[in-house]
Amino acid sequence: MAISKLRPSPIAGTWYSKDPEQLAQQVDEFINQARIPKLIGDVVALIAPHAGYRFSGKTAGHSFQAVHNQEFDLVAVVSPFHGSHPKQLLTTAHQAYTTPLGSLPVDSNSMSELQQFLEKESGLELAPIANDSEHAIEIELPFLQRALAGDFKLLPVMISSDQPEMAHLLGRGLAEVLRDRDAFMIASTDLSHFYPQSKAQELDSEMLRQIKELSPEGVLETQQTGKGYACGVMAVAAVLWAAQDLGANGTELLHYSTSGETSGDRHSVVGYGAVALLKGALVAE
Repeated sequence: MAISKLRPSPIAGTWYSKDPEQLAQQVDEFINQARIPKLIGDVVALIAPHAGYRFSGKTAGHSFQAVHNQEFDLVAVVSPFHGSHPKQLLTTAHQAYTTPLGSLPVDSNSMSELQQFLEKESGLELAPIANDSEHAIEIELPFLQRALAGDFKLLPVMISSDQPEMAHLLGRGLAEVLRDRDAFMIASTDLSHFYPQSKAQELDSEMLRQIKELSPEGVLETQQTGKGYACGVMAVAAVLWAAQDLGANGTELLHYSTSGETSGDRHSVVGYGAVALLKGALVAE
């Protein structure tokens, strides 16, 4: 069966509005209302949430305010794969993603470069899949479409593996592909799931602390020991490793929230964090 060029959206109309005007207005409001510190240095990567906009849109707006009106040629979006798949690293088999705001082309050249790196280093395949239902990449796309100036292409990667060495390998590959490119990365992740608000804040604080320290090892250990949680921990670790290789030397926590602030239910919440990873940041000696 032939694969369509465009990946159809499985979440427009549920996770976010399917009406283009309404969606554009909503995303613009999230971005324009975000107030973030002045960033010293260039954005190498962002940590951004991937829940429905009703719950995490405010925090996501802070993430994308960090690149508002900037131009990039390429954006690598790295996410978990919430389903099950025998392959450890996945990408799209389509030539472009679609949202109600239009289509975003996939960069076949960078995809091939990453595939070649993975094959050379470990014999692994970056497995293409069609008509997937994964929301964690797509949920970032309307924000990119409204935040960035100019045209850009995507490098989408989904991690189904829970092995740290896989995240490290992907991080090395992303750095190799993105080096000397006008590009940045997004690690798509939510934080703790379904704890009371006070416990969620405790867990999320520790996970965000490790992210702010640019420590992929710390992020993985925090999850392993139960001191914190991120559903996209492998994506976060991979992006942290890549960011280190690309010269990131500072971070800025842009926003934190929980679903309880929107739903009113603080007995069982999901945490959301927005963090910028920066190159050229001023650090104390």
